[in-house]
Amino acid sequence: MARNQSLPLLWLLSDARNDALLETALRALPEGSGFVFRHYHLDPEARRARFEELATTAHSLGHTVILSGVEDWGADGHYGPPERLGPGLRLATAHDGDEMHAALEANPDAIFLSPVFPTASHPGAATLGVERFHALARQSRVPVIALGGMTHERARELDWPRWGAIDGLGSSPTEGRQGRPPARSDCKERG
Repeated sequence: MARNQSLPLLWLLSDARNDALLETALRALPEGSGFVFRHYHLDPEARRARFEELATTAHSLGHTVILSGVEDWGADGHYGPPERLGPGLRLATAHDGDEMHAALEANPDAIFLSPVFPTASHPGAATLGVERFHALARQSRVPVIALGGMTHERARELDWPRWGAIDGLGSSPTEGRQGRPPARSDCKERG
């Protein structure tokens, strides 16, 4: 994906707990969605093999594939803290105002801002909430992707079309046509 192409609205992030369902989840996403491969739980060899499997599936479905880490495995870009972003599409992570500033200094293409809501990834951790998320997102000159406890319902509550989830993509009975995430045309473009 070239840096000047449209950034996906909907993102699926991989994790040990959603690994068994990733192929199905990738097929359920609207064409042109984003996929962030993390899989920190695997040793390097197994991680590379799983990346190859999932990247092949995601690319065949027209999705953007982003790798967490600096390895050059043919991903469309990289995800992580600003000091560890590799080539291609650069998606920085931030969790507060200081990290948002540091991310912006790294000139990313977008920023994953989290956690917006309580999340299974970090039980009991402080969250940004709707107001603080919006206050931080307004400071960004690049698109912001909401992350952390996100579901279709919470994306509507947040009134933010660009978001990602580990296991919240199938969580709402009103999630879109035929039980799938909403298509890009269902979301208004913003940040």
